[in-house]
Amino acid sequence: MRKDFLVHIPSERLIRPLVDGAISLAVSHAAHLHAVSVGYETTNVLPVDAGGAAVAAIFEIERERALARANAALAVFETEARNAGIPFDCQAMASIPADAAASVIASARLHDLTIVLQPEPERQTFDNVIPQEILFESGGPVLFVPYVHKGPLEAKRIGIAWDGSRLAARALRDAVPFLTRAQAITVISINEVQETAEASAKAVSAHLARYGMTVRIQQMDADRADIQPSILSIAADDGLDLIVMGGYGHSRLQERILGGVTRDMIQSMTVPTLMSH
Repeated sequence: MRKDFLVHIPSERLIRPLVDGAISLAVSHAAHLHAVSVGYETTNVLPVDAGGAAVAAIFEIERERALARANAALAVFETEARNAGIPFDCQAMASIPADAAASVIASARLHDLTIVLQPEPERQTFDNVIPQEILFESGGPVLFVPYVHKGPLEAKRIGIAWDGSRLAARALRDAVPFLTRAQAITVISINEVQETAEASAKAVSAHLARYGMTVRIQQMDADRADIQPSILSIAADDGLDLIVMGGYGHSRLQERILGGVTRDMIQSMTVPTLMSH
């Protein structure tokens, strides 16, 4: 059971896919939705000869503009949330990017699920970075909504990308509240090694059967470069509404390094995707 969702509302991107998806999930799960949006402040606004009073005034103006951008984004969300009749609250922040990420991550750690918008490579904004930071630092499941998504998000047909790993198992457990509501479940078994029978796709199917779920297994062998396209191909063929998978990656010298399949999925997802790290 999940009752407390967080949604990160971008202040520098189109937000309709995210707003529609997050609110529909809150409705179907009878959950409270906490919406947070950050207007990003910049320090690159100071004239060379600015004095102390001038600097303070310039920073205050920049903060007010950043906060206005966050409030404008939340106003769209608030209108739709009120119309849907869900319990919700909003938090607008003005902050430099690093501090913004820390604040949103801290909030995500105290919510059952965080809902974010898929990064959009063509846009240069920190709104593209925060979702990945939440995935790796929050300690909880993150639902990525594709920026091409339209309308409500209904997870009736779910695909589980399964490779027997710890992260896949974490994602599976985090997805149980969705799986118990699903009408059809497909376990997508990728390059399964026969020696790991205890964590095989068949074993996953037996595990989910104890919850009363009926599971179909799709097994495939693929080179690394073909794994993500193959998952999305199965998603299209089976009409999946949601993909569940582990979020692979690590931090090196303060640089976020995504695993290949995770990176490809975040860049090219066509279906809402629940990831856990």
